[in-house]
Amino acid sequence: MTQDTRQSETQTVTLRCQFCLKLNRIDVGRAAERPKCGECGKPMLLDRPLKISDEDLDRLVSEAEIPVLVDFYADWCGPCRIMAPLLDDLARERLGEVLVAKLDTDRYPGPSRALGIRGIPTLILFRGGEEIGREVGAVPKDKLEALVETAR
Repeated sequence: MTQDTRQSETQTVTLRCQFCLKLNRIDVGRAAERPKCGECGKPMLLDRPLKISDEDLDRLVSEAEIPVLVDFYADWCGPCRIMAPLLDDLARERLGEVLVAKLDTDRYPGPSRALGIRGIPTLILFRGGEEIGREVGAVPKDKLEALVETAR
């Protein structure tokens, strides 16, 4: 398969609609066109971090055909709030290349235990269902970019 053929293939991700909770398969190559939920018709906004639940985490990271960066955070966490605008920028700048998701560790503690997360924010980059990189704590934008680059 040539590089041109790979680039023309559809890359998809299965996401839960933030409004009606219906699962949708999204072509990330068309993410800038603001795809709509097949059930309720509301937009699936991929240009910002998506809040996910523990039940969606495994499906998302294992089935996504692009890298997924998951921010394990808590609302009360100061460093987590510092990282939020950087993750917003990353989601917008890397739209269609990487999916940025957020999982609240207070609400969903199971994945934190399973992944050995001991401090927040913890940013884990997944590709093909496997962890390929991790950063703990608030990191500068260049370190965040370097983490995402490990997926190439």
